Amino acid sequence: MAKRDYYEVLGEGRHASSEEIKKAYRKLALKYHPDRNPDSKDAEQKFKEAAEAYEVLSDPEKKQRYDQFGHSGMKGAFGGHGFDMSDFTQAHSMEFQDIFDLFAGGGAGGMFSSFFGGGSARGGRRGAVQRGESLQFDLSISFNEAVFGTSKEIKFYRKDTCSECGGSGAAKGYNKERCPQCGGAGQVSSSQGFFNISRTCPKCFGSGTIIKKPCKLCRGAGLVEKSHTIKVKIPSGVDTGVRLKSAGEGSSGPDNGSKGDLYVRIRVKSHLLFHRDGDDIVMQVPIDIATAALGGGIAIPTLEGKASLKIPAGTQNGKVFRMRGKGIRNLQGYGVGDMFVKVEIETPVKLDSENKKLFSELKRIFLPSSNPAQSAFIKTAEKIKWK
Repeated sequence: MAKRDYYEVLGEGRHASSEEIKKAYRKLALKYHPDRNPDSKDAEQKFKEAAEAYEVLSDPEKKQRYDQFGHSGMKGAFGGHGFDMSDFTQAHSMEFQDIFDLFAGGGAGGMFSSFFGGGSARGGRRGAVQRGESLQFDLSISFNEAVFGTSKEIKFYRKDTCSECGGSGAAKGYNKERCPQCGGAGQVSSSQGFFNISRTCPKCFGSGTIIKKPCKLCRGAGLVEKSHTIKVKIPSGVDTGVRLKSAGEGSSGPDNGSKGDLYVRIRVKSHLLFHRDGDDIVMQVPIDIATAALGGGIAIPTLEGKASLKIPAGTQNGKVFRMRGKGIRNLQGYGVGDMFVKVEIETPVKLDSENKKLFSELKRIFLPSSNPAQSAFIKTAEKIKWK
């Protein structure tokens, strides 16, 4: 089935503001929330559809590509693996915390644990196994490593299941017991007039169980922090801000819950000569005044080694030359960028007597047509009437 237009999904026009887009998504997220529609696959699909539409239209760059090319412009927009709800909640968990809070209080918080792929920090439904925390690691790489790709070994800390208690949190010979305050419900109720108010149990914090004798190693948490080392493959074409996902390399979940993910955020160090502009490379090259006037070939560095660039006679300062296919290979496989070389004519300094004599002779014999811009300026200036 063909995808619906993202604006149609959110019920907004193409000129809707970012705030209107956000309000439209919030409204649909509440309406089609799976906990409000537990037996409706259609509601779950619409819930995901609204999230994907918001992910695109709330991002200025993605929105521009979508407005120009439609769904075809979204190829590779989600890192090559398509829209992912777990990535969405990682990016927008704080932005829509109010929606999380709304359902967490009614015993439905576990939905975000299973549907989004991340555990709620406030605890979920009693008996629901929560997924572990996803982590982020900032990795600095060189310009060349970003261009050509590389592999990096990284060391980070994550929470793993305690080896002493097997994740139960209880000392050997002991088990978790039903909470005496809430009777295992995870919530306690109180009456205020005509209303019956439920809140998270303050003794077991919503888990429904307590540990009388905690494990000495993890102190009842069931998790211990350990260092972990993995090798990360960096694809060619990455740039600063790109996040690479290593599934299942995050922290373990409580009660032997599955691991979260590890996101490696890339920062590319600057280069001595090259400046990156998307998939293109921009470089400034100084040339002497004689080469600019008479023309000639100059050797310049490229990503593939030295190359020759022809400078035509009469080249002006600031002229930009384009070398096609000498840029960076696109991360999503959409071709290769170009190299743009901007020449800067360097005026000679510290002239000796012979050099000064030659330049004086050149100045004397230059015709007005040799410097048309200067000649035009002088003529225009002479027409100005002064008081």
